[in-house]
Amino acid sequence: MPEPQKPEAEGDKAAAAPADTTENVPGEDPQLSEVSGIFVEKPQSVTATKGKDITFVAKVDSSNLLRKPTMKWLKGKWLDLGSKAGKHVQFKEVYDRNTKIYTYEMSIIKVVDGDAGGYRCEVTSKDKCDICTFEVSVQAVQEEQQDNILESFKRSGDAGEDAGDLDFSALLKKRQKKRKEVVVEEVDVWDILKEAKTCDYEKIAFEYGITDLRGMLSRLKKMKKKVEPKKSDAFLKKLDTAYSVEKGKRIHLTVELTDPNAPVKWLKNGQEIKPSAKYVFESVGNKRTLTINKCNLSDDAAYECVVGEEKSFTEVFVKEPPITITKLLDDVHTIEGEKVEFEVEVSEEGANVKWMKDGVELNRETAGSKYRFKKDGKKHTLVINEATKEDIGMYYVFTNGGESKAELEVEEKELQVLQNIADLTVKAAEQAVFKCEVSDEKVTGKWFMDGVEVQPTDRIKMTHIGRTHKLTIDEVKPSDAGDYTFVPDGYALTLSAKLNFLEIKIDYVPRQDPPKIHMNTSSSGDKNTIMVVAGNKLRFDVEITGEPLPTVCWMKGEELVSEGEGRVRVETEKTLSSFVIEGAEKEDEGCYSITVTNPAGEDKVELFVKIVDVPNPPENVTCTSVGEDFGMITWDPPAFDGGVPIKGYLMEKKKVASTRWTRINFDVYESTTYEAKKMIEGVLYEMRVFAVNGIGISQPSANSKPFMPIAPTSEPTRLMVDDVTDTTCALKWRPPERIGAGGIDGYIIEYCIEGSDQWVQANEEPVGKNQYRVKGLPVGEKMLFRVVAVNVAGRSPPATLSQSVTIREIMEQPKIRLPRHLRTKLIKLVGDKVNIVIPFQGKPRPVVTWFRDGILLEDKTVGTRTSDVDSILFIRSAERNHSGKYTLSVQVENMSDSGDIDIQVVEKPGPPIDVHVTDVWGFNAALEWKPPKDDGNCEIIGYSVQKADMKTKDWFTVLEHNRRPSCTVSDLVMGNEYTFRVFSENICGLSDISGISKNTATIAKTGLDYNRPPFKDKDVSHSPKFTAPLVNRIVVAGYSAAISCAVRGFPKPKIIWLKNNMIIGEDPKFLMQNYQGVLTLNIRRPGLFDGGKYSCRAVNDLGEDEVECKLEVRVAQEKGTETKN
Repeated sequence: MPEPQKPEAEGDKAAAAPADTTENVPGEDPQLSEVSGIFVEKPQSVTATKGKDITFVAKVDSSNLLRKPTMKWLKGKWLDLGSKAGKHVQFKEVYDRNTKIYTYEMSIIKVVDGDAGGYRCEVTSKDKCDICTFEVSVQAVQEEQQDNILESFKRSGDAGEDAGDLDFSALLKKRQKKRKEVVVEEVDVWDILKEAKTCDYEKIAFEYGITDLRGMLSRLKKMKKKVEPKKSDAFLKKLDTAYSVEKGKRIHLTVELTDPNAPVKWLKNGQEIKPSAKYVFESVGNKRTLTINKCNLSDDAAYECVVGEEKSFTEVFVKEPPITITKLLDDVHTIEGEKVEFEVEVSEEGANVKWMKDGVELNRETAGSKYRFKKDGKKHTLVINEATKEDIGMYYVFTNGGESKAELEVEEKELQVLQNIADLTVKAAEQAVFKCEVSDEKVTGKWFMDGVEVQPTDRIKMTHIGRTHKLTIDEVKPSDAGDYTFVPDGYALTLSAKLNFLEIKIDYVPRQDPPKIHMNTSSSGDKNTIMVVAGNKLRFDVEITGEPLPTVCWMKGEELVSEGEGRVRVETEKTLSSFVIEGAEKEDEGCYSITVTNPAGEDKVELFVKIVDVPNPPENVTCTSVGEDFGMITWDPPAFDGGVPIKGYLMEKKKVASTRWTRINFDVYESTTYEAKKMIEGVLYEMRVFAVNGIGISQPSANSKPFMPIAPTSEPTRLMVDDVTDTTCALKWRPPERIGAGGIDGYIIEYCIEGSDQWVQANEEPVGKNQYRVKGLPVGEKMLFRVVAVNVAGRSPPATLSQSVTIREIMEQPKIRLPRHLRTKLIKLVGDKVNIVIPFQGKPRPVVTWFRDGILLEDKTVGTRTSDVDSILFIRSAERNHSGKYTLSVQVENMSDSGDIDIQVVEKPGPPIDVHVTDVWGFNAALEWKPPKDDGNCEIIGYSVQKADMKTKDWFTVLEHNRRPSCTVSDLVMGNEYTFRVFSENICGLSDISGISKNTATIAKTGLDYNRPPFKDKDVSHSPKFTAPLVNRIVVAGYSAAISCAVRGFPKPKIIWLKNNMIIGEDPKFLMQNYQGVLTLNIRRPGLFDGGKYSCRAVNDLGEDEVECKLEVRVAQEKGTETKN
C-alpha cells in the first residue's frame, strides 16, 4: 500500500517521541543515556525492510571491569526482549580472551511492522553501567528500480534483442504509482485519527504506514488535551489508555458512571467477560471495577466497558518476569565413551534456555547426533552421548534472568589386556596364528614385523572379531621369522611375540635318540604353570624330538585326554603336540602330564593349568556410620577372587531418587572400609562396590541399604535442677544449639550415684519436652544427672550437671505472693466473671484453705482450684452477695501464711426519691430530694439535674455531678413553666430511672402591666427545608464515622435515611439521631461495601426535602501501596 510522504514523516517523529518527555526512553538523544564509557561499539538506528533479517551488534570492553558484564536488550520503556527470545528474536554472546571484549548480537528474523520503535541496550557490571538507544523503522518491500531507463524498454517475443515490439508497460506502472502518491500526500492522517474511534486506530495506522502504535497514541493524547474533549453522557471517568501489570499480579480497571443504576458489560477482545474467580466485578455507588486476578500472558489484550451505546477502551500489557535458574549446573568428571548429562532447573515451566560450549552456541540444528536436548517441566538437560577428549571444556546455560556454568573433564579410558600374544615355533609350510584379546571391542590396531607394518596378502590375513585380534600366516617361510608386535590405536601399549622358524634336516645316517620334550612356559611366570582366562581358548604347543618318532600321551591326573575330538583334546602333527581347551572353564583347572616314549627311552613333564577370571562382586555392602556430609562404608571381599589376587575396589554412589550412579574413586582402593565424602545432609544415598583384579572389573555388588548423612545434634544446653523431693528430682534444659537436618526425636535422661560410672536410663522412650522428673531415687544419696538428645543419627554428646544433687526434700516455709492489683479492693460489676490466681510457695505441698469474712468458704457459686504452686478463685457470674473479704490460708506443718482479698460487686444506683421544688424567685428555682434507697452497693458520687419546658417537653441538662441532695436552677425564662428530674450517679454511671419533681416552677411576669391585645395564632407551618447539607466524606475502613445535616420545618418532619436509594431500616450498624433539628447518622466500623451515596429525606404534611452525599471507604495500606474501592 502506498505511504504518505509528509504525514508519514510527522507520524514517525511523533511515534519515536516518548509519552513522557521527562523520562529517558528510546527515541531521545542517545548521548543523554550514557552513564559511563563501557561500550566500544554501539548499535545504530536503521531502516529495515519488511520480511528481511536485521542484526544489531554491541561490543563491551571488560578489561577494567571486576565482573562479567550483564547485557539487557529492551524495547520501549520496559519490555525486556530476553523474555521474547525464540525464532523471531535471537541473541548471541562471544568473548575474545585476547582483547577481553564481549560481543553481543541481537537478530530480528523476518522483520514485521510491529518491530518498529525505540530500542535500548543496557550493560551493567557491579557499580558501572552504560546505556545506548537506537531506533528501528520498517518500510514495505519495494520493487527493484531500474537505474537505466533504457532497461524499461522491452521487446515482446523470444527471438532476440531485435525481435518483437517495444513494451513501455514498466514506465507506465511507475508513473501510475507516482500519481497515487501525490494524491495521498494531501491526506492528513492525524485529522482522520482525531475523528476516528479508538477501536479503528490499528486499522488506520496500518493503512497509512504508522508502525509505532504507542508513539501514535502518545501524540494523539497530547493533541486531544489541547481540544476540549467531548463530554460523555454515560461516563464521568473513563478507563485510561493503557495499563501495565506484572505476571501473576492483580489489576483493577475502574470507571465512574453518571447513572449509578446503569447496567455495565465488560469485554475482552470483543468477547463478553463472565464473573469468575479470575474476573471479579465490583459496584460501589457510581463506580464499576473489573479486577483481574493472577494475570498471565493470555490477559494481555484489549478491554472495553460498555454502558448502553457508549464504550470505554483500554489495553492491558502483562510484563513477564525474567526466568531465573533455581538449580545450577554441576561439574562432571567422566571417562571416554561414557554418557554425560548436564541438568539445570529454571523458575518457570516451558521456558527457553540456551546452551553454549566455550562461547559457541549448541542447538538442535548444529549439534547433530553428538548432543541431545531434553526438557521436562522446569528441568532442562544437555546429553552428550559418548564423551571424548574434544568435549572437554566449559559449558554454559543462559536464560533471560540468569546463567550457570560447569566444567567437563574427560579421562582417557585405560585399555586392559585380557590375553597376550605368545611366541610361536613353526615349520615350513605350516600355519602361524598370533592372537590377543583387549578389554574394548571398539579398539582397532596395527600389526608390525620387526618394526615394519604388516600388510595383508593372500597368505597373510588380519582379523578383528569383538575383543580378539588375530594375525594368520599361511605356509610359513623362513623370511616370516622375526618379532611381531600388535599396537592398539590411540593407546601407548604394545603386545609382542616372536615367530621361530623350525628347519627340518634329514640325516640319512640311521640313529636312535631318546625322546625329549621342549616346552616354553616363560610367559606364564611359573615355569610349569599355564594361566588362561575363563571362556578363552587355550592352545599349548609342545615340540617333541626323538628318533624314531616318539609316541605322545596327555593325562589329567589318571584320566587320559582324548586325541582329535572334544572340547579338551590333543592334536599331534609329527614333532608337535598341541594341547587344546575350547572355552576354558573352572573345571579344566588341574595338573596335566605329557609323556613321550620311543625305543631309545622316555620323557615326562608335568604342568598345572590355572583358569583365571574376573572376581565375583563384593558382598555385604553396608553403611556403618554417618556424619554431617559423609558415610562410612564397609564390605566383604568377593567369595571368589577369579584366581588372581584382588588389586582393589571401585565405589559408586547415587541418590535414592535418582538413577544416575557417580564414580567416587578412579584409582583402585585396597581396603574394605571407605569414608564416602561430599554428600548432602538429609538426602538418602545408596552405594555399590566393584572388585578389580589383574583380569578385569567384577559386576557391581548389590546396592547397600539406603542411608542418610546426618550428624547427631550438639549437647542440650542450660541443664539445671528445677525441684527435689525425697524420691524424685525435676530437671529442665534448653534445646541444642545445632540441630541439623535430622531434627530431634526426643531426649534420654540418665543418672548415677556420685563416684560410680554405672549410668541408668530414667525413661524408656525419648521424651519430647524440655523437662522431666526422675522418680524412684534413693533418699539421701548424691546423684549425678545427664541429658542426651536423640535423632536418626544417634545420640548427641551428653549435657551433665556440674555438681551432684542430694535427694532430700527441703522444708520451705509457706508464703503467699499476692499480686499487686489484688492488694487493693477488687471492684466488679454485677454479671462479670471473677477469676483470681494467687501464687504461693512451700514444701512439702501446703494445705490450702479459703475463708469468706472469717468463715470457711462453702458457697457453691464460688469455685476454687489448687495446684502445687497456685490457687484459683473463680465466680462465673458475680452477684452483689458475693462481695466481702476472702482469705487464702496455706499451711505446712506448724507454719502458715495468709492473704486477704476484698471483693466488691456493684451496679447502677436507684433513682432519687421525693424530688420537689421548694422555692421560686426571679428567674431561679430551688430543688430538694432524698438519696436513693439502692446505692448500687457503692457510694453515690453525685446527681445530674435536667429541666423541661412544659410546652416543648424537651429535656436539657442544667447540672452534672452535683454532690448535695439540693440545688438551685438559674436562668429560667420568664413566663414559662418548668418541671425537673434528677438522676443519681455512682462509679457504674447514672441510674437508669430518674426521680421527677412532684410540682412545677412557674416564672411569673412581675413589674409589667400590659393589656394584651387579642391573641391571634400565627401560622408557623412550613415544609421541611435543610439549612445545612450533607458533605462528601472519605473514611478509613474499620473506624466509626458519622455524617450530619440540619433541617427546619413545622409540623416536626419525619426523617428517613437512605443508602443508594434504599431505606436504612433498623440495622444495628447504623445509629440515627435527631437533636434539635440536627440530624446525625453514625456508621459503626464501616467496611468496603458501606461506601456509596447516602441521602436524608425530611417529610411532613406540607412537603418534603432531601440532601445527599458520597461516602468513600478506603482500606489502610502499608507504606507505598494504596487501594481504592
